[in-house]
Amino acid sequence: MAALIGFFYYRIPGAFIGFLLGSVIESLIKASPIKFYSNVASREVFELNLLALSAILIKADGKVEEKELTYVRSFFLSQYGKEKTNYIFKKFNDEVKNKTQDTYSLTNFFKTYSRYETRLQILHFLFGIANSDGNISNSELLKLKQIGDNLGINLLDLESIKAMFVEDTDNAYKILEIKPGASLNEIKQAYRTMAKKYHPDKIQSNDPAMIKGAEEKFREVRKAYESLIATKKNQN
Repeated sequence: MAALIGFFYYRIPGAFIGFLLGSVIESLIKASPIKFYSNVASREVFELNLLALSAILIKADGKVEEKELTYVRSFFLSQYGKEKTNYIFKKFNDEVKNKTQDTYSLTNFFKTYSRYETRLQILHFLFGIANSDGNISNSELLKLKQIGDNLGINLLDLESIKAMFVEDTDNAYKILEIKPGASLNEIKQAYRTMAKKYHPDKIQSNDPAMIKGAEEKFREVRKAYESLIATKKNQN
């Protein structure tokens, strides 16, 4: 974990993560029964838990990759700036790194205090971490499956997000959460359903980072839809 924190402190590249916190903040403000973001202490609980969950995933394959660490670090820099980011990671280093992290407790925290849509963003973010070094290992996939289950993510949504990162011949179908061989009408209906989850217009926020994240996710849905529509037309 000490190596983890060291990398966190000194690497900076950009990443998808900007979408994540904006979504979570909005969700927690609206939905939390304890007014989760009403004070500094409660905001820090979220930030530390997110870092702890990220650290668990990063170590899932038994090695700590620099690209994975910088993927996480980049979000805090873009969202808070250097001073606040240094404070967050120092607090993590001082108060969390030496404690045993429990995946169930961390995921249960997010399951309790965030909406389903936000938990989808968290899982997408974690897949992004695992894929930031160019490959998602089997051990990382197993950990992501465990985290997804604990977050209450249904299997179709989990496979849809996975298909955005792991290449497979049926990826387009998996992203749209339909079976291979689905009819044209089924493809169109699936696209409308997925648009409700991922379309940027459905994100009620003016936060540029959050909107960008929504656009990136919806782009994958749109690409899958267009691919299947083109295949159907060629078959006819």
